[in-house]
Amino acid sequence: SGINSGFMLAQVTAAALVSENKLLAHPASVDSLPTSANQEDHVSMATFAARRLLMMTENATAVVGIELLAACQGIDFLRPLTSSPKLEEVYALIREKIPFYDKDRFFSPDIESIKLLIKSGAIRRRAALLLFHNTQDF
Repeated sequence: SGINSGFMLAQVTAAALVSENKLLAHPASVDSLPTSANQEDHVSMATFAARRLLMMTENATAVVGIELLAACQGIDFLRPLTSSPKLEEVYALIREKIPFYDKDRFFSPDIESIKLLIKSGAIRRRAALLLFHNTQDF
């Protein structure tokens, strides 16, 4: 038996991804340089901005996933108490794919699994609350 670091490394990962997103949020348009003796139109750098936005959404998905994994762990620690029916559905969906953390293990596969659940829309569908009950998109 050794030291169990819990979610410390996942927290560090999430913090690093948030910091990376702060850098990626820098406006792409400030990187436009004059060309052809200032005869060319202003270049918006939209393609570059779109590529960075894709990286930011990947990072944000991982951060949300890490938060969901931590929330599931918290629910496990508070059992036999239960949460709302909708949150219990989300919890069950996540735990079908990712088990309780009872000892240190490599987090990357779990983060990738939760990202896939988020991107698939499965979590959003399970978590659709009464607020969105009459909305067609949810």
